[in-house]
Amino acid sequence: MNIIYLLKTCEINLKGENKSIFEKQLFANIRKQLNGIKVKISGRKGRFFLKPVDNVNDETRAKIEKTLASVFGLTGYSVARIVEKDIEEIGKTVLEVVSKQFDDCEAPMPQTFKITSRRSDKSFKYSSYELSCILGKLVLDNFKTLKVNLKNPDFKINIEIRDKAVVYSHVYKSPGGLPSGIAGKGILLLSGGIDSPVAGYMMAKRGCAIDALHFETYPYTSEQSKEKVIEIAKKIRVYLPKMKLYIFPFTEIQVHIKQNCKQEEITLFSRAAMMKIASLLAEKTRANSIITGESLNQVASQTAENIRFTGSHTTYPLFRPLIGMDKQEIITKAKEIGSYDISILPYPDCCSVFAPAHPILKPLFEKVTASFKAIELDAFIENAFAKIEVLKI
Repeated sequence: MNIIYLLKTCEINLKGENKSIFEKQLFANIRKQLNGIKVKISGRKGRFFLKPVDNVNDETRAKIEKTLASVFGLTGYSVARIVEKDIEEIGKTVLEVVSKQFDDCEAPMPQTFKITSRRSDKSFKYSSYELSCILGKLVLDNFKTLKVNLKNPDFKINIEIRDKAVVYSHVYKSPGGLPSGIAGKGILLLSGGIDSPVAGYMMAKRGCAIDALHFETYPYTSEQSKEKVIEIAKKIRVYLPKMKLYIFPFTEIQVHIKQNCKQEEITLFSRAAMMKIASLLAEKTRANSIITGESLNQVASQTAENIRFTGSHTTYPLFRPLIGMDKQEIITKAKEIGSYDISILPYPDCCSVFAPAHPILKPLFEKVTASFKAIELDAFIENAFAKIEVLKI
């Protein structure tokens, strides 16, 4: 008998002839995120098995399970036991799995259970219903305190009859979605706020690999502000096989904007400059999209008119996954992915530097486009690119 991990996919199963491409990307991502732990992955039709090649200690097992809980493309995983398709072997394994429910459980102890059987191999002697009945009676005979509850059991035992018999209990949740990188790479505009890490997470879930771009306005922003962004990037990196963080020196550009435009245009023009820079970085790094944390009308720079203007400074697809979400929805998701407590640390970022008291809300597109072009930022941007800092997260 071997203990291995049963991996479950969902959306990938809908991909028809291209399904194998998605599966290969998923398996490659798992191996990268395991960072040196050698595993063998096998299986088909939405059920895959991951088996460590070497002996597994507690540290290795924790690393494997943390990876499976955070890799996009999986909907869940279980610790499974694989045995021969023999009713006695299956029964013995079921009793061991039930016994472990009591060993691992804190008070109160489980009182009810359910057996779910699935027979993919129709040549197996017993039907799914018959197998569930036989194994359910076996559990009742050996654990006198347990009762059957088919609607709301304290725990479930699952049996799948395939090439061999697979026995498992708890299904641990994975984030679902599509494997990172299957949709190419996006440049995420990462501030120190609540919204942008959530936007990165949501696009990563749709198959985007992520590199993050942060604008630093030192000395107007502090070293703590930079460290805060690095910690936020680490929270996103948990869900990705790899990630780079580009720290872009934005001070000279932002000061030049302040000195050469109307006060109410400072934030708008800074955002437009960021979009130009993100577009250039996408070109240099062979990314295929840009990702922002904009939510319609959440702040002054995110009115429809302002979003039109800032978005006009790139020809890349511009993804705004939060555009229809309210702040509480975004906060809930930020707490879920672990970035919220870092985002609310009181270290301001470049978005708050030189922010006008009354920013423009509904600019005339042709007018602000001409005004922004007159500032002539290209030389400043080219000079700043030479000083960009690249961190591997």
